[in-house]
Amino acid sequence: MLTATKDLVLPTTVTGSWPRPTWFTGNLLERPFSTGMADVAYREQYVDAVSTVLSDQELAGLDILTNGDYHLDADIAGRSWFSYPTERVSGISEYDTETTFGWSYPIGSWLNEIVGGWKYHAVVDKIGPRVPLEFAKIWRVSQARTEKPVKLGTVAADLAATVLTIKTDAYAEDKQDLMWDIATILNAELRDLQAAGAKIIQIEEPAIHSAAAYGAAPEYLDFLVDLFNHTVEGLDDVELWIHTCWGNPGAQHCFDPQISYEPSVDIYLNRLKGDVWTIESKENGHSLLPAFTPYKGNLPKKIAVGMISHRRLQVETPDEVAADIRTALEYVDEDKLVLSSDCGFGRQGVPRPIAMYKAAALAQGANIVRGELGAPQTHVRAADPGLQVDVPALQPEAVEA
Repeated sequence: MLTATKDLVLPTTVTGSWPRPTWFTGNLLERPFSTGMADVAYREQYVDAVSTVLSDQELAGLDILTNGDYHLDADIAGRSWFSYPTERVSGISEYDTETTFGWSYPIGSWLNEIVGGWKYHAVVDKIGPRVPLEFAKIWRVSQARTEKPVKLGTVAADLAATVLTIKTDAYAEDKQDLMWDIATILNAELRDLQAAGAKIIQIEEPAIHSAAAYGAAPEYLDFLVDLFNHTVEGLDDVELWIHTCWGNPGAQHCFDPQISYEPSVDIYLNRLKGDVWTIESKENGHSLLPAFTPYKGNLPKKIAVGMISHRRLQVETPDEVAADIRTALEYVDEDKLVLSSDCGFGRQGVPRPIAMYKAAALAQGANIVRGELGAPQTHVRAADPGLQVDVPALQPEAVEA
């Protein structure tokens, strides 16, 4: 259900994560969110940090905001993004010391150090709910502090399972039954989030595009489709976003740079329940956009196209963004186009000022094209000459000789 973008022309947003303020040093460390919020120091830091990320994004002129994923721990390259749900279930080992197998990168590379440092719990019995994920409470903290809709996301069940080691006969080696149980737990928490009044829920990184690109068997792709739809079952009163990209730990691309979404386009558009499909696009030169040509005029979902790179430090210009939007409009109708970052800016990604100005460039570029379309524009306070920290000096009037 389109609850947030229905009446917006070229709505702007970012994927989710945002660089933390340097003073936000608190972490939940597997505690319930409510336990953290009972800690005076953590509560003050968390609430102030969420207020800060919302302020940054509003200053940048974004239409749809995020909480920065600040409920996730600040650990190596986004480790907690994978583990927030699974470290809070029963049936796991006491310590998170298991190496992640199956992820291999060259020795001496940043990605090798990342996956070597990622340690997770083992699955030692059938899992079940243990520590509440409290998505609804996490969302309320942020939504109470802005009038704009706040999008809250979670890792998909299949990605959450990929980093876990099986040390029990309760689950098969292929982890499909484990994924299904994780999806069941996520679904209950997401239903609570919907009931709390959230307008947008985002499921992040179902592995369908990578599995399809590497030639997964049709029956496995069918399972991943069923798994995703099980995760979001009953979420009928929210705008449901499906985020996909090609990796973000430490702002790194995790796959062959030539990898493509094309083998999975039909699956994402027609077989997954959802309203918006977000794609990484800026980093690959918008190479997927022509694949939407057959759908022009009858797209079953909105497409959130990445217009801003989360990997490059150079801030895009508004004119560059506007040019990319015009390119996207050649393939995607204006009422179906959403503008986003390729992925999040956190998880040891770009510095916070760069994230803010990249978001501001996105909003300014959107305004340029909105003006060309005769659509309403958004006030971008970050680009208001009278609201700069140091107001630019006026040019002296020309004096006739």
